[in-house]
Amino acid sequence: MSKLHLFDMDGTLLHGSAAAVEISRQLGLDREIAELERAFAAGELTPAGFAQRACVLWAAVDLTDDQVQAAFEGAPWMDGIRDVWADIRARGERCAVISLSPGFFVERLLAWGVDTAHGSRWPAVPLREPLEPSGILSSSAKVRITDDLCARYGLTRGDCVAYGDSMSDAELFAVVTESVAVNADHHVSDLATYAYTGRDLREAYELVRTGE
Repeated sequence: MSKLHLFDMDGTLLHGSAAAVEISRQLGLDREIAELERAFAAGELTPAGFAQRACVLWAAVDLTDDQVQAAFEGAPWMDGIRDVWADIRARGERCAVISLSPGFFVERLLAWGVDTAHGSRWPAVPLREPLEPSGILSSSAKVRITDDLCARYGLTRGDCVAYGDSMSDAELFAVVTESVAVNADHHVSDLATYAYTGRDLREAYELVRTGE
């Protein structure tokens, strides 16, 4: 039976970091993004509210595609991501990334071998257009996208494995059969089938394989 492996990005594929943090670091806006991250974690900002504030912040200093690429290349990625995705596809299974972060960052992972990559819809860099809040993903959107992918691949939620670390993954963890809490907080650790702490995605993935 085939499976669909669903990966969160911030805090999961990115160890201890997020796309917004890495982009802001390129722009010298570490303090400003840290305050937005704190407000989001405290529930003071919705995903759309966070995105709107970050968009204004980056547009003010003329974010470039080169800076986004530098942030992507310099980010603290988990080890073994390409190996995991290659093994999934070699087995005839599917893999996807679903993240609340900007699509122009998330979609760069397609070059690493993931089948599909889904991020929030932001204006094109250099962010000259206003951000549309309806294009920003949420935790419930992860479930909706999963259902769409299941329909595309002829699978069900029972065929899915979710990998995540935080509150934005909780709704997805609650509806799939298997899940892996990767360097996770309490929002998903109690819901997960497996738990992993470390820097190598291959080891987290092996928990699923050995549990079959």
